[in-house]
Amino acid sequence: MSEKNYLSLDSSILYRCNQKHFDKLLSKYEIGYTQLILLTQIYENEGISMNELAVLGVFDKGTITKSVQRLEQLSYLRVENSENDKRLKLLYTTDKTQKIMPELYKMRQEWNSYLCSDISPIELEQYNQVQSKLIEKAKEYAQEIENDEVRFYGLQKLTLLDYPGMMAATVFTGGCNFRCPFCHNRSLVFLNENNGEISSDDILSYLKIRSKILDGVCISGGEPLLHKGIGNFIRQVKDLGLKVKLDTNGSNFEAMKKLIEDGLIDYVAMDIKNHPKKYSETIGLETFDLKAIEKSKNYLLEDHVDYEFRTTVVRQFHTVSDFEKIGRWIEGAKNYYLQNFEDHGSCIQQGLSEVDLETLEKVKQAVSAYVKHVEIRGIKEN
Repeated sequence: MSEKNYLSLDSSILYRCNQKHFDKLLSKYEIGYTQLILLTQIYENEGISMNELAVLGVFDKGTITKSVQRLEQLSYLRVENSENDKRLKLLYTTDKTQKIMPELYKMRQEWNSYLCSDISPIELEQYNQVQSKLIEKAKEYAQEIENDEVRFYGLQKLTLLDYPGMMAATVFTGGCNFRCPFCHNRSLVFLNENNGEISSDDILSYLKIRSKILDGVCISGGEPLLHKGIGNFIRQVKDLGLKVKLDTNGSNFEAMKKLIEDGLIDYVAMDIKNHPKKYSETIGLETFDLKAIEKSKNYLLEDHVDYEFRTTVVRQFHTVSDFEKIGRWIEGAKNYYLQNFEDHGSCIQQGLSEVDLETLEKVKQAVSAYVKHVEIRGIKEN
């Protein structure tokens, strides 16, 4: 097959020429080619959200955020919170933009006419059809890549607490399938559009620099196992010689099992939210199938990997008798940790409270009848 029959990469030349042409014409408006594309899409879809804009133009969120901030500074855009969902930022053009849009459309039309001046209508139609197919195929691939990426929204560069016995860094993934009212990582659960995302490359670069100082990495959330690409990320962490601890709610048994069987996880901390009959209420869902939780719990009890179970104790959701039932449910577990709830002002539900120390000790005693090692975290015990 001759080289001419391969899909040419010279389309990038067309993009660069477009960019040079429009950057020159748009300089008087203090915007560039990318801002032209975004302004046009917003003008034609008033009230579009930043997420929708990113999907529509296949832009990364960082580019969208920076461009929107720039256009807002220049008074070409106004940003409003959605009335239906305060997490969403909706974009609208201003009077200033609407006054220049006819000129911007004219620029585009004149440039298109110049490019197509030597092309017949039939050739142009054929080109548009082929281009549309190529774009759809490229967007399919981009979506696959998007689905495989791990979304990180936090990095704690050094901790002596998150990974028992290890000097570690902790990374926080975004998104969770639970809505635990007492969760203090509300922003990681609901993912506001203005949340700052951290690229996995940036995290790996940091870990590489600190790999001789750190012993391991704790992967927390959110729920890390919601991310299809988490295995690939962990492999790169393991290649640095670091151990990996996984914090999980246990709802994705197959993903957890595969990571463990592939030798990618050294330690698992699984949340036990409550005993089975109160699970749905405690995780903020009307109904929930506990099959995956049961499988994850039983698999860890079989000692395939070093592990712990843990529960945050909340006055409004737990009683001493609840923990007697939890103890029976996880009977034989090596380690079980209790952590008293603390209200940091960022919980999903307001008005929740901790239990007193006497109750916490009774809880520990109730579970100790079934579990070898039970410990209260965050409190110095006598």
